[in-house]
Amino acid sequence: MKLSREELKAKLLAETEVAIDQLLDWNERNQKPTLMDIEDIVLKLRKQVGERMANALILEQAAGPSGERPTCPTCGQPMENKGYRQNHIESRAGSVSAKRIYYYCPDCQKGTFPPG
Repeated sequence: MKLSREELKAKLLAETEVAIDQLLDWNERNQKPTLMDIEDIVLKLRKQVGERMANALILEQAAGPSGERPTCPTCGQPMENKGYRQNHIESRAGSVSAKRIYYYCPDCQKGTFPPG
């Protein structure tokens, strides 16, 4: 089920607050960190927050059918809805696992998980 804009925003803010709390906890435990130590923790948390944000949006986009079937990138024909399938994605933002609608072209024998 798709979330409202306000619900999605609250979810993303909650994820970000977790990272901020982790950063503040780290800061309290590390009284004299080096610049490299600070960069390491910030980069680690930035990666985690990015993965969580990407995952939330991918799941939101895949939450329900939009009513339109995608067309096959090879032949241009409408693809068939084959139901929901679990899909693991290595995105530029990190690893994401999502249950999304899988579409298949019987002519070209190619499948896709929107949004791509």
